[in-house]
Amino acid sequence: MAYHAGQAAENRIAIEYERRGYSIARKRWRGPAGEIDLITRSDTAFVFVEVKQGGSFDIAAERLGRRQMQRICASAEHFMATQPNAQFVDVRFDVALVDEAGEFRIIENAFGLN
Repeated sequence: MAYHAGQAAENRIAIEYERRGYSIARKRWRGPAGEIDLITRSDTAFVFVEVKQGGSFDIAAERLGRRQMQRICASAEHFMATQPNAQFVDVRFDVALVDEAGEFRIIENAFGLN
């Protein structure tokens, strides 16, 4: 059940990014370092999105730790190595928090790496 709830949350967030004008480059992309829930693309940037679901926004946020952030960054580095002209596009890491009611909050540049 948790797997399906996670997929539903990721799909909802993907729809929101498309609404905001991003294209979906990949869903659940897996590299040597781990998985990235959602990779979106604009004309000038790739956005790597980690989706966390919980009973509340605070509980969802607590589910993202430093080690996971490091794995996501390492995976993003592997992904970018597969992209032509990657050195010419910006990269951002967002976190999407989804509560039990399906409401969401997107925290842009959540890793503070820009």
